Amino acid sequence: MSSKHSSLPPPTLTHPSDVSRYHILAVDLGTSGCKTAVVRLDGTVIGFAAKPVAMHVVAEVGTEQNPEDWWQAFLQSAQEVLKQTQVDRQSVVAVVCSCQGEGTIPVDRSGTPLTHAMLWLDMRGRAAVHRLVKGRLPSIAGYDPIKLWRWIRLTGGAPALSGKDPIGHMAFIRESLPGVYEKTYKFLNVLDFMNLRLTGEMVATVDSLLTSWVTDNRDPAHIKMDDRLIAMSRIDRDKFPQLVRCTDQIGTLLPDIADELGLSRRTRVIAGSVDNTASALGSGAIGDGELHLYIGTSSWVGAHVPYQKTDVFRQIASLPCALPDRYLMMAMQSAAGSNLAFLKDNLLFPQDELTTRPANADIFQVLGRMAAKTPAGSRGLLYLPWLMGERTPVDDPNLRATLMNLSLEHTRADIFRAIMEGVALNTRWMMGSVRKFLKQQPNEMTVVGGGAQSGLWCQILADTLDMVIHQPEQPLQANVRGAAFIAGVGINAIDFSDIQTHVSRQASFEPNPQNRGIYQQRYQEFLAAYRALRPVYKTRAKRAGL
Repeated sequence: MSSKHSSLPPPTLTHPSDVSRYHILAVDLGTSGCKTAVVRLDGTVIGFAAKPVAMHVVAEVGTEQNPEDWWQAFLQSAQEVLKQTQVDRQSVVAVVCSCQGEGTIPVDRSGTPLTHAMLWLDMRGRAAVHRLVKGRLPSIAGYDPIKLWRWIRLTGGAPALSGKDPIGHMAFIRESLPGVYEKTYKFLNVLDFMNLRLTGEMVATVDSLLTSWVTDNRDPAHIKMDDRLIAMSRIDRDKFPQLVRCTDQIGTLLPDIADELGLSRRTRVIAGSVDNTASALGSGAIGDGELHLYIGTSSWVGAHVPYQKTDVFRQIASLPCALPDRYLMMAMQSAAGSNLAFLKDNLLFPQDELTTRPANADIFQVLGRMAAKTPAGSRGLLYLPWLMGERTPVDDPNLRATLMNLSLEHTRADIFRAIMEGVALNTRWMMGSVRKFLKQQPNEMTVVGGGAQSGLWCQILADTLDMVIHQPEQPLQANVRGAAFIAGVGINAIDFSDIQTHVSRQASFEPNPQNRGIYQQRYQEFLAAYRALRPVYKTRAKRAGL
């Protein structure tokens, strides 16, 4: 990695009073929208504003967003939170982003997007990536064994056969949109695009470039692009941005952006990270093997570990992150909170002829209160939360969400709880693979993200997983808090070792022994439903030509 982007003068934030005097403008750009916060150097979020961003479904398996929508949502939320907190805008010493990962935006030399962004749910590159990973030898789990060996040995992982990775997106553009490919100056991830708009620099971080599968990650302190891997991707080398670390200072705010936000033109921009890296830090669970669960649009279980390792059959790997001497084990699930969002947007309050009133601003709190009135087990309802396929412990793009055992006796409160329980059961399914990967039996986990705001959901997770679930203060703000920690390290104001002392717990949820038997039975039904319906989903996908 070049040192070009670490050449700004060192900061002078060394006095204890700097914690309250100086602030970070931290951005959490997820699939549902952009959340921008003013954060103190100790991770305390003193103001928070959010603006939604629309997602567009294309040809059933494609998902897109307009990058300009991201940028406008950032500007609007940033102005709102700066006005709301009334902080001295000259006290904002850095801007940093945490963004949804595995999005792909082809831009021309001027930085103008040539298409909408392909998101982490987009599977249009599935056929192209299958052609990319195969070879002349008999395949192993769908991969040419030599290619698979090289990917795993150097990167710690391999392209997702679903085509959801940037390598799949780029393969789709190269094969299906050759005109766009030829005009592409750089392929950027979501984080890279935001940093471009903030500074004018086209760079990628060690985690934003990760799932392009072109970096040698064997030494976490010296990650570098690899010519052999680039050749395997079939993407021209010069279409990849320059590689930087998450804590690197990549520049200062462009003058017009600084002026629009009322910030100093000397405000530093720190490279930042993808959301799973930031949430791991923001959860406070940064010790080796300490688990955190993020519940947002998607969900994941993560833990920092000192080794690079891959389970290609269960789609779990430990991969580069913000910590310079550690990897982050990640086990991803495609749909979590998006199941409740789907319920709200498409069944309860769709914009159609039957809609009589808009959704309440606190609709998810309302759903939680209603769900709490239903007993554990949702009176026999079982929900499978696979709205857009699944990744871990099975990489199967054909899976789809299903509500089972519905009868006349059920109410919509039962359905609300069944959805929450379905996500918890899916997490339990994944935890078996996580335990084998870590070679340990963890008995506690910190939960962050929007879903962690629900005490009911935390209790359901504790009962279903038979683990103590910790709910930190400001769980929704874990990503902006983690991003602010990255910025704090980047400007030499804090050290990563300080993080655990800066994250406080709000509550802990012990498993309820009375519910253990109920959720054990539901889990066996969940597995049986998967086995029974898997061939049905596969046949449906084949008939649809997917």
